[in-house]
Amino acid sequence: MKKTFIFGHKKPDTDSVMSAIALSHLKNALGENTEPRILGAINKETTYALKYFNLKMPEYLNDVKLQLKDVNFHKGFLIKETDSIYNGYQYMLREGLTGLPVVKENGEFKGLITIKDLSHTMINENVDDLYTSYDNLLEVLKAEPILRFNDEIVGKTLVASYRSTTFMENVKLEKNMILIVGDRHSIIEYAVESGIKLLIISSDSEIKEKHIEIAKQNKVNIMRTAYDTYHIAKLLTLTNYIKTMIRSYNPTKFENTEFVDSVIEINNKLKHTNYPIVDKRNKCLGLLRITDLNEKNPKKVILVDHNEKLQSVEGLDEAEILEIIDHHNLGSITTNTPINFRNMAVGSTCTIIYTLYKEREVPIPKSIAGALLSGIISDTLILKSPTATSKDIAAVQELANIAEVNYIDYGMAMLKAGTSLEGMSKADVLYNDFKLYTVNGRTFAVGQFFTMNFDEIEREIEDYIHVLDDVAEANNYSLVTLFVTDIINNGSYVIYNTKGQEIVSLAYEKENIKQGQFIRNCVSRKKHVVPMIMEVLEN
Repeated sequence: MKKTFIFGHKKPDTDSVMSAIALSHLKNALGENTEPRILGAINKETTYALKYFNLKMPEYLNDVKLQLKDVNFHKGFLIKETDSIYNGYQYMLREGLTGLPVVKENGEFKGLITIKDLSHTMINENVDDLYTSYDNLLEVLKAEPILRFNDEIVGKTLVASYRSTTFMENVKLEKNMILIVGDRHSIIEYAVESGIKLLIISSDSEIKEKHIEIAKQNKVNIMRTAYDTYHIAKLLTLTNYIKTMIRSYNPTKFENTEFVDSVIEINNKLKHTNYPIVDKRNKCLGLLRITDLNEKNPKKVILVDHNEKLQSVEGLDEAEILEIIDHHNLGSITTNTPINFRNMAVGSTCTIIYTLYKEREVPIPKSIAGALLSGIISDTLILKSPTATSKDIAAVQELANIAEVNYIDYGMAMLKAGTSLEGMSKADVLYNDFKLYTVNGRTFAVGQFFTMNFDEIEREIEDYIHVLDDVAEANNYSLVTLFVTDIINNGSYVIYNTKGQEIVSLAYEKENIKQGQFIRNCVSRKKHVVPMIMEVLEN
């Protein structure tokens, strides 16, 4: 069963991370094969929650773009360099291939052979040269072994085509010769006494015992076949090692992790038919025919805590979205087929995941209860946010019991861990919880940071404005804001890029709103920030 990745948005907060972890646990308990992932670095708050409940941090997922390993290429279609040319040709004929990767004994890629290479070998190469193995000769010639002294046979081939006296008077046999002969015993005797490399006896002809004894003394290899001399001569070149016909030792090849769109782009220039596929150690995995790219197995994914394409993983269009579970407004993601979509007006995606556990009657372990609890109290600010619903409250009460914590004490400790500015740059604060939104073709960004002491940020507010200006300019965003939320005073201090003042002023109906101005009762990005900005940009 292929693994399904479950993940939240690019700037993972506690709700998105814990949703992925808890949903993956639920799916796996129901017999599925899933794995939680994250799309970016987690913040201090989430780190605290994971450590508190002894939860493993999910691995990073860079993208879900189609790779060659997601394509049904011809896996395992290759041939060893010591196999015969004949076997290579039969392989290509049988499988309908025009090319075949050649590998060393350990599987390392060596080169590529094609039907064109075979034609070149048969027409242009010296057909008298033999470089092969005793086994290849036996297999291709369907021969019977009589004497074997060498596993590898290297030499010049010769056919005893003259009458015996003429042959023995005019042909000098040498140690590296391979002789094809029928039932001409005088030539056979001449050959074994000369100590040639190999004697091939045609038409299942008889060989005398005394000649075999002489061959043993001189270490002459002998085999016998039913083929006549003509057929042996015709097949002999095809017994050569297939590595002898490699003309392309450095062809274009691809690692199996290569993205499909890159392969298509390269092929549009090269127009080749076949490409060897290797792993990162250059071990050959098989052959890609360009037509194989039509048969894909896209990565399977489930999205939690977002349904905006800009907030999601790279290459999402190339993946198969199985399900989306979210508590935000509907975004820009579309699918080719119907999917399970669970969207509820609650304060946290973790509340929806908790509901799924209850609906499917799956017990919630202590650590998973802690994960779900952390996500809910993070997104609802310990149930103080106006986004908190009766469903969130009920979930928190039960989950706190299972997790064996006082949710208020734990929540304050978790939020406090997340509000520390120690070791954070201005960009770190902005991107700590950062989301993108698009309306009428215009993109705006909202960062949110929780603190119990705004003074530290206020002292360096000009530096923060400079960072926001740079981000807006570099990405052509209509607006970049940082809402510094104070849960004790129930409001947020707003900082924005310089050119975004008018939008923020209109959103909160405050003429020429100041940098760092406190907006009372503004704690929820979902209810108090995004709708206001969207309304301005829509109008």
